[in-house]
Amino acid sequence: MLLVGKVSAQQQLKIAKLKYNGGGDWYANKTALPNLINFCNKHLGTKLHPEENIIETGSSDIFLYPYVYMTGHGNVNFNNQEAQNLRQYLISGGFLHIDDNYGLDPFVRLEMKKVFPELEFVELPFNHPIYHQKFHFNNGLPKIHEHDGKPAQGFGLVYQGRLVCFYSYESDLGNGWEDQHIHNDPETLRQQALQMGANIITFCFTQD
Repeated sequence: MLLVGKVSAQQQLKIAKLKYNGGGDWYANKTALPNLINFCNKHLGTKLHPEENIIETGSSDIFLYPYVYMTGHGNVNFNNQEAQNLRQYLISGGFLHIDDNYGLDPFVRLEMKKVFPELEFVELPFNHPIYHQKFHFNNGLPKIHEHDGKPAQGFGLVYQGRLVCFYSYESDLGNGWEDQHIHNDPETLRQQALQMGANIITFCFTQD
């Protein structure tokens, strides 16, 4: 079970980035989560610790984090212990946000099958609550970066009626969260990315 309830009142709640094996750049988008945290603390009134932690897939410490972010461009590999640990984390109340940074898709779909062999990613409808927290996205996931001319899509893994994994595909939310000088995105796109990220954080913390 998640252990976040054991964090003392004096400690700030932390979120984490997933460090996975396989050679993919799990460490991509270095400024993304700190900027998202700052946005959430400012606009949602959350009190998240200003820096994310790094957590390995097979670590028992993953249960300390209500939200875990996964990104990258390349290969991902979960061994059996890691897949079982991630599964236990998710069915115990954890939440995984997979954010395809372009090129992650074929690898992450295979590896998540090790975690939930009985589940398939399903595209979430535009009226799903994750798109309608403080900020409303009536057309679903915003398109932040263009790669292959494909629409941005939000997929989910739903376990016993609960969304345990949200997968943002062909959107590049994390790039929109980064410092502006890194990608030089228009401010309107950066705000869309941050607002959608804030929705995901809110949904993660409040879903039943």
